[in-house]
Amino acid sequence: MAWNEPGGGNNKPKDPWGGGDQGPPDLDEALKKLQDKLGGLFGGRGARKGGGGGGGSAGSSGSGGIPGALLAVLVAGAVLVWGLTGFYQVDQQERAVVLRFGKYLDTVQPGLHWNPPVVDEVINVNTTKVRAVSFREIMLTRDENIVEVKLSVQYVIDDPTSFVLKVLEPEISLQHATQSALRHVVGGTSMDMVLTGGRAQIGVEVSQRLQDYLNLYGTGIRVSKVTVDDSKPPTQVQAAFDDVIKAREDEERLKNEAQAYANGIVPEARGGAQRVLEEAMAYKEQVLANAEGEAERFNKLLAEYLKAPEVTRERLYLDAVQTVFSNNSKVMVDVEGGNNMMYLPLDKLVNQGPGATVRDVVIDSSNIRELTNAVTEQLRRDAAAAGNRRGGR
Repeated sequence: MAWNEPGGGNNKPKDPWGGGDQGPPDLDEALKKLQDKLGGLFGGRGARKGGGGGGGSAGSSGSGGIPGALLAVLVAGAVLVWGLTGFYQVDQQERAVVLRFGKYLDTVQPGLHWNPPVVDEVINVNTTKVRAVSFREIMLTRDENIVEVKLSVQYVIDDPTSFVLKVLEPEISLQHATQSALRHVVGGTSMDMVLTGGRAQIGVEVSQRLQDYLNLYGTGIRVSKVTVDDSKPPTQVQAAFDDVIKAREDEERLKNEAQAYANGIVPEARGGAQRVLEEAMAYKEQVLANAEGEAERFNKLLAEYLKAPEVTRERLYLDAVQTVFSNNSKVMVDVEGGNNMMYLPLDKLVNQGPGATVRDVVIDSSNIRELTNAVTEQLRRDAAAAGNRRGGR
């Protein structure tokens, strides 16, 4: 009833408490009525009212009501149970976000804690568990080809407060952010890089861009790793892509074979060139050494020649004859004053003596000059005898 509702006496507003001229209600009377109602609720016949006899007190109850002491015990037990239910344990891998009447209060660390039940709400969040989510998307590359990419994202909850309060559904935000980052990276990459050797780089770029998005949204999620599990062309053009991949593999194989052939030929050619250079240097050193040796020998021979010219000249002559005879198996001897030339078959003379050689015969001749003189004298005698025979006729 409104305070200004008409109906009171003398055109006064009607009192909502029941009386026109009555003052404020008695507090003791209101408590007594409440006690009577509680007594009736627990099975009593009702409390005695305070009118008429006036002998009952405001705190007494009827014969079927609950005594005040028992009611106090019940209330104390309820309070005790309510207090005990406020204890909770936060594991080592978790953090707890506490809300009081729906408003953020605190983020508690691992251990035993207490918060008033009903008043506070405690939300436990595992901050060490690595969660994973997979995506499969079909998108365009930079060169306007369609590819199908399967992606796996591993993440942990780094900020439990932001994860619980700042975003309504963080996992859905993670999915949307991953799709956006993946399309951005793949859209700036050629098809060959997506299908072959660019998967690792794509995973790194998607991870960086995805983390930027999640930090901007305030999701409290930290990306651990992004892996491109599979990338392939659509099923409709799979056969054509297989042919392209096979051709690319053949190209790579031929390049490797050519490189292997070059790796075998080039070192061999370099080795041959180095060998020729070494031989040339050795020949050069040999010629220089021989020339220097000959020059030194000539100087020494000149010194000896100046000391004894005749002896040195004869020695040189003998050495020359020995050198000629050692390399020749036939000797022609011209007799001075005659017209016959004697032929000495040294090879046949050597064959008559087993185990001997022309070089041995020549070298073992102690005095080649005496042999020559003897041969010449024999030829002269033969020539004189032949002349006497012609004169007697």
